[in-house]
Amino acid sequence: MADTQDFTKIMQDMMSAFSMDPTAMQDAFKTQAALAEKMSRVALEAAEKSTEISAKWTKDTLAKLGEVTTVKDEPTDYTKSLTDFASSTAEMAAENMAAFAEVAKKVQMETVELMLAAGKDFSQDATTAMKKATTTATKTVKKVTTPAA
Repeated sequence: MADTQDFTKIMQDMMSAFSMDPTAMQDAFKTQAALAEKMSRVALEAAEKSTEISAKWTKDTLAKLGEVTTVKDEPTDYTKSLTDFASSTAEMAAENMAAFAEVAKKVQMETVELMLAAGKDFSQDATTAMKKATTTATKTVKKVTTPAA
């Protein structure tokens, strides 16, 4: 009768061929950490710019409001002062909202660029790891399946 082949050694060799490569994990972690750093930088720059816009807007509004609170000679001057304040406030709002939109647009563009670059990096890392695993597995399978002389 024919003996049944023992696959224990074959399975052990095959599993050892697929062992995890710590350098691949380290590279993936470094790539992810670099992406997180760049994304944080984008967010912090946007927050800084938004804060500058808000502070300037507040300062300008307070300056315009100071003009409203000054004593006037004629009652109609108060109406004119309030009208001018409302008009300038609306103008400042439009300008500042446009500035906020520019910040948001910049963040969006930088985020898309970073995500595309990260996708490319992750793809390259995965391709390299898969090529290495395939090469190792192929060698192991050949070694296991080649009859001993």
